[in-house]
Amino acid sequence: MSTDILALAVELSSRGEAYALATVVRCERPTSAKPGAKALILQDGTVKGWVGGACAEPVVAQEARRAMVDGQPRLVALVGEGHAQPGRTEGLIPYPMTCHSGGTLEIYVEPFLPKPVLVIFGHGPVVDTLATLGRATDFAVSVFPELVERELSQLPLGAETSVVVAMHGNADEDVLEHVLGAGVPYVSLIASRKRAASVVESLRHRRVPEEHIGRLKAPAGLEIGAVTPEEIAVSILAEIVQTRRAVKPLLQEENRLPVASAHLQGKDPVCGMLVEIATARHRSDVLGRAVYFCCAGCKDTFERDPSRFTAVTQS
Repeated sequence: MSTDILALAVELSSRGEAYALATVVRCERPTSAKPGAKALILQDGTVKGWVGGACAEPVVAQEARRAMVDGQPRLVALVGEGHAQPGRTEGLIPYPMTCHSGGTLEIYVEPFLPKPVLVIFGHGPVVDTLATLGRATDFAVSVFPELVERELSQLPLGAETSVVVAMHGNADEDVLEHVLGAGVPYVSLIASRKRAASVVESLRHRRVPEEHIGRLKAPAGLEIGAVTPEEIAVSILAEIVQTRRAVKPLLQEENRLPVASAHLQGKDPVCGMLVEIATARHRSDVLGRAVYFCCAGCKDTFERDPSRFTAVTQS
């Protein structure tokens, strides 16, 4: 099974798709999953593999999707009834294990995200150095010395793409009009201030919207007093990093998992997990109000003594 999971991980990485790998690192019997068990979680929450049953799987899927948003790994603990909380608590995300097995699992969830993309149009010493620096800082770098319309139309211009244009007067406007219209977070032009102003005027004549032009960094690079081609390349890469880190929290907010809502999610009164109402398989009705559960174990625990959870169901 591990071989199949890793093969799928390689396939997803080759396609530039995000995923998370969950690995059981510790257990206290009885548990169905043992240390070394693995599962791969896709962006939509689909789980491929096995790290535990009805309690473990939805928790791991939820934490994996969060990890793919913030890019941070996490250690999840599902603690069985009567078992002690793990002694080390810093960085540990605990959940009660309410399944019939009653054991404890600790699962490491690690996100794997596609590399950020750096596309450079043009040639010259600054371009050469910038491409080298970009690869050294783990960007997927593509350099196009000349404009090719077919390649321009096929570029992966997404939220993780940065574009630098250095065509030296040869089709700068053509490239900029296209990438600015695609909503790329970072677009810059390597040029003197005078030529940069001329290019901006040309874009206005082409009726490129002002909000698009306003995102153009021209001239490219932070003001660090750069003089040599190498220093200019450093200033441009620093500006790219600055822009990416500033945009990242906004993307995280936009892609945040839905918060608890009476219309979208319900809180499992037994384990506290948020359950998607539209796909919930387990529910009970208490005083005319629907209560949703992550698994059959939580539902059975609740129905044996609903009064234990009155405060939760009425909140």
